[in-house]
Amino acid sequence: MPVGDAPIALLPAAELRRRVGAGDLSPTEVLLACLRQVGRHNDQINAVVTLDPTAMEQARDLERRLAAGERPGLLCGLPVGIKDTTPVAGVRTTYGSPLYSDHVPREDALVVRRLRAAGAVILGKTNTPEFAAGGNTFNEVFGSTRNPWNPELSAGGSTGGGAAALATGMIALAEGTDLGGSLRVPASFCGVTGLRPSPGLVPTVPTEWPGDDLSVTGPMARTAADVALMLQAVWGPADEPPRRDPDRRAGRDFVGAVENGPAPGLRIAYVSDPAGLGTDPELEGVCREAAEALTGTGARVEHIDLDLSGGFDTFLTLRGRWMVKHHRARMARLDELGENLAGNIRSGLALFPEEVAAAERAREELRAKVLGVLEPYDHILTPCVPVPPFPVGQNYPRRIGGRELGSYIEWIAPTFVLTLTGLPVACVPAGTDASGLPVGIQIVGRPNCEESVLALAALVERLRPIGRPPGV
Repeated sequence: MPVGDAPIALLPAAELRRRVGAGDLSPTEVLLACLRQVGRHNDQINAVVTLDPTAMEQARDLERRLAAGERPGLLCGLPVGIKDTTPVAGVRTTYGSPLYSDHVPREDALVVRRLRAAGAVILGKTNTPEFAAGGNTFNEVFGSTRNPWNPELSAGGSTGGGAAALATGMIALAEGTDLGGSLRVPASFCGVTGLRPSPGLVPTVPTEWPGDDLSVTGPMARTAADVALMLQAVWGPADEPPRRDPDRRAGRDFVGAVENGPAPGLRIAYVSDPAGLGTDPELEGVCREAAEALTGTGARVEHIDLDLSGGFDTFLTLRGRWMVKHHRARMARLDELGENLAGNIRSGLALFPEEVAAAERAREELRAKVLGVLEPYDHILTPCVPVPPFPVGQNYPRRIGGRELGSYIEWIAPTFVLTLTGLPVACVPAGTDASGLPVGIQIVGRPNCEESVLALAALVERLRPIGRPPGV
């Protein structure tokens, strides 16, 4: 996204960090610029649900340390929004649930500690569905987050608050999670970039399930370069359980990978409908044009068929088990939880062990299938979502191509079938539709190849700029 005449709060995070490091901007100036955007847009968009009361003191402390000669950290002075499912010490963290409407954690999550250590300023908490269960961001505590491109429409979910806050300049970076598409779906709807990293690359600590390899913690930002910058600050194995690190290479350079750009002669497979749901023709056309635009850079793009529809039931089974594992402490209060969340937990409780075992085997087969497809290709590109943003008051879109949908999760199958692979997947803007709404395309990489995914995402951004939401 070009710098141009953008106000301070809408500059790329990497540019803000450069200016802070050079002394051209102070951390308090950057924070105040973002807070002004909160004041301008948050009443309508409802993206930031709780401000960190210490944010200004965090910024001033950074200034004192810089004045004393301390070297600026990688994220020095960058305001970050933390998803309201991630604990921040001393700041209300509700998980979007009335059961925790007054909950204030005593300790930061590991990712928050790493952000602080890199010099980021925690601006506040961003909205999420109850316990991040849903592709539309609403809950009974804070209400709905609206799409900055059209406030009558959904911002997506479940990291919808983070995506909407980024698009309006309320924050420079957003922390989020992704189980079935929660960093990718809102990135598509709001016109920003989200990365689902390899499981364990950014440890999720604390967690109710140390062995979890479905849900991940990851970054979202206005540009791929900014995603790389944030990932550079938070990746790496934990010093506490779970100590899962999918790639023990030292010195991974996500920032440098974006700066250097993709390797020449990329081989890319474009898949129009991996989940077999059908895809809105206009949306698919935008993604296809974005993929084909890469041929002008020397890439070879081939349209292939890849049917991952068998992953639908597999994901629902494993997600049901995931829900039971993560919500054991709330089993006695299921009737107090929202319909989406309680329904998922109940479906998990109804599972038989052989169903879970069969789903695990099917997941391994699906991963092997995708890895086989990737042997002659560097990346798979595919539309992120099958429909454009829908009315904010709906739980989920009712139809795809005239076909009725059976559940609130069915429509995000194009993202959750890729969750099953364990591969790094980014969503980056591919362009806009006839209504001026952003359209996101997924970029799938080979195992542990976040660097190449982000480098290609940055190239797509340069080829297919979308600008800013109206009035921002």
